[in-house]
Formats: sequence, structure tokens, C-alpha cells
Amino acid sequence: MIESAYDNVLERPLTGTAEVREALAAGVRRVLAGVNGHAERRIARVVVPLAHANPFAWLRAQPDATKLYWSGRGDAGQVAAAGVADRCRADVPADFEGLRRYLAPLLRACDPGVRYYGGMRFDPAAAPSEPWEVFGAFLFVLPRFELGVREGGPATLACNLVLPRDARHPAEVLRAIEHLRFPVNGMHRTLPMPVSRADRPGPDGWNGAIEWALDAFATTPLDKVVFAREAAFGFSEDLDALALLETLRAATPACFHFCIQPAPGTAFIGASPERLFRRQGRRIETEAVAGTRPRGASHEDDARLLEELLKSDKDRREHEYVRVSLREGLARLAEDVRLDDPAEMKLASGRHLVSRARAELRAGVTSLDVLAALHPTPAVGGYPARAALDAIRRHEPFDRGWYAGPVGWIGPDAAEFAVAIRSGLVGPRRLALYSGAGIVEGSVPESEWDEIECKISDFTKILGKSQ
Repeated sequence: MIESAYDNVLERPLTGTAEVREALAAGVRRVLAGVNGHAERRIARVVVPLAHANPFAWLRAQPDATKLYWSGRGDAGQVAAAGVADRCRADVPADFEGLRRYLAPLLRACDPGVRYYGGMRFDPAAAPSEPWEVFGAFLFVLPRFELGVREGGPATLACNLVLPRDARHPAEVLRAIEHLRFPVNGMHRTLPMPVSRADRPGPDGWNGAIEWALDAFATTPLDKVVFAREAAFGFSEDLDALALLETLRAATPACFHFCIQPAPGTAFIGASPERLFRRQGRRIETEAVAGTRPRGASHEDDARLLEELLKSDKDRREHEYVRVSLREGLARLAEDVRLDDPAEMKLASGRHLVSRARAELRAGVTSLDVLAALHPTPAVGGYPARAALDAIRRHEPFDRGWYAGPVGWIGPDAAEFAVAIRSGLVGPRRLALYSGAGIVEGSVPESEWDEIECKISDFTKILGKSQ
């Protein structure tokens, strides 16, 4: 498959490193040679087929500082991306109008398949702590190179070009192609065991925050707030974020998996079960996710826990706040909104109540409009949204950063974003895990603490294992 070059001449998958580099470079030269230096800005894409590639091994081998990984929930496709063809980033407070103005003309004038990958902070108005500063209020990257892998099919390698800018510096692009690496096999790696753990808040602070919320439900407009915890693990050596994510992906099917590495040694990774929205043309899919139980050790225990979740008044009330907010958000953007009844979302180590929704966006509504209308959902913030956000700012003793923010990709007429829960920030000899619990009338501090322990167990169970 070749777009913007070669007129689909290449049909067979390429195998050798030299052959791949030569084919990609030839396609890039052809595109750049035909560019008028005064042409309007647009994005072109050169794609060559590969016989086979391991996305994690390929991504780990690349010399670029910026690396990205994405695989959709229930989708057999994976994307590993390295380098930067274009970047749109803002510091706090976020300039969303600037993001719209920047991306809109580029996405109107681009080849099929172009995607900007990235995301944003849970609270784009709050100042970031030091580990989160490199991510910005939001960051969207058009990768220089994208390796696409689909189960049962050939891989593809794409080079994204921003024209006419890249035509002025063709040697830089061609040099980057020469530096691409193609490892034959992935390396065997063992994830290190943690040597320390620190929780923010600790049990006393957690109990105090929930007791405050229970009082607030009776005396203020607040109906629900999602409080989160940070569990920071220390290691005697650096943790390989891609090895951790590869092992996590195998252990957590039916999730979105992502890695955003804006600089060496720092990466935000996760295995999220929750879709914020998926857009194709004017069709949109989204969902309300709230209400949690673990999986049982036996079939009988598992069935009991499911029945307990489905009949729980507390969990159904927690879930209903998300449904109400979802309906309100979609009503401002879409027509023909259909919201399913609550059902079970079954995961490897837990389960949730989920209500899936579909709608038709009104003419002129963009993916960024949807992002602004749906984030943050009461599943990660609370209800009403403003009161919940005020409570989170007042009582959480750490910076959420990109935890619980939107993460995904945006293209010319399509987009997909997950809610970045079940996630962690990898730094030098450190892994900070984040997860939250929905607090409503009837919540019990100890039970909510245990719920978060269950949620972060997807990560903690695989530490120390081989990959």
C-alpha cells in the first residue's frame, strides 16, 4: 500500500532492512520533488508494506526521543510511532482555541490515514508538578514514522511529511530514514521488583477526604466526587516502560493500551477499559462506565459478585450520574441519541457497569468539540462537574497530570479517545500508579481503598515477571 507515492506499484511486503529504507526514501524523494515551495501547507504520507514486525521491539530500537504506542480496545491493530513530523503543545492554561486553529487546516488538507496522537491533562487549568511538566497541558504529535501491525496481515511503515516545510530540508528526512532500525526479534526482559512504596494520600488522609465528601453530599450541591490515589513504587534500576506495557497488554485484553513518551526516561502508559468517544464521520460512540466489583476466584464467587454489582443501589446511583452527564453532553452536539441500559463490562481482574451510547453529530461539530463537551466525565470527576473539580483540587495531595484525561488520536474525519485510567507515570527508578473511586452517599472509606488496590493490581501483579 503506497499513498502519495509509487502509485501503488509496490504490492509485495518488503523484508530486508536495506530494501525497506530504499523504498521509503524513494517514495519520500518523489513527494518532496513535486512540491512547490510556496504551496499551501498540507500533510502527505508515504507508506510501504513490511512482511513482519514486532511493534514493541521496533519502537524500543528507534533512536528518537519521542515515542508513542496505541492499540484500540477490541481492535487487532497496533501502532508504534517514533520521531516528530509535527507537534502541537501548550502549557497551562490550555489554549484549546489555538489547538483548533492549528489542527483544523492541516486535517482538511492531508492524505488518508493521517493521525495526531496525544492527549491532555485531567485539569488543564492546574499547574503541573515537575514530573508532568514535559507533557504540557496538552500534546498532540504527528509522528515522523508509524509502524502499523494488524493480526493476520502484513505490517506497514509510514513516513509523514508536512509540506512545504519538509521539502525545504529533504536531507533531514532522508537522514532519519537511514537511522531507522529493524530488530529481528524482541529481547527477553525481566521487569524489576519494587523496593519501596509510598501512597498519597495514606489511609488517614483518604478516610478524611471521604468523610468530608459524605458531609458535603448533605450540605452542598455535590452528589458524587471521584477521589484518586497515587501509589509510587521505587526500584533499584530503571524500568523499561515499553517492556512493562507489552507485558501489561498481554495481561489485560479488552482494554485500550497506550504509551506517550515525550522525552527519554519519562513515559505515561496505561491499560484503560473506558472509551471516551469514537468518531467516524458524523457517527459517534461513547459510554458511561461506573460501578465496580472484582472478579471471583471461582465460577460461583464470580457469579455472586456480578449479581451483587447489578443489584447494588450505591453502584447504580454512581452509574446514573455518569449516564445523566453523558446525555446532557451529547444533547448539545448530536441528534438521534441512543443510550443502552446498564450492562456488565467484564475485565481480567474486575468488572464495571457500562451503558453504551450512539448518536449522529450535528453538521459542523468537530472532534475537538466532542472532546470539550465530554471531558471530564463523572466517572473520573464527579457530579456536578464544577463542584467535583473544586473538591478534587482541594483534597487530592498530588497532581493527577494526564491520569483520567483523554488520550488517543485525531484524524481528518475520525478520532478515538480513551479515558486514561488504570495508568502510570514511568520515571527514573520510579513508577507512579493512579486510580480512583467514585464516592457517593453510602460509600465506605475502607471499601473504596480496596477497590483502588484491585484496580492497580493489573500493574502490580506483573512486576517482577519476564517479558
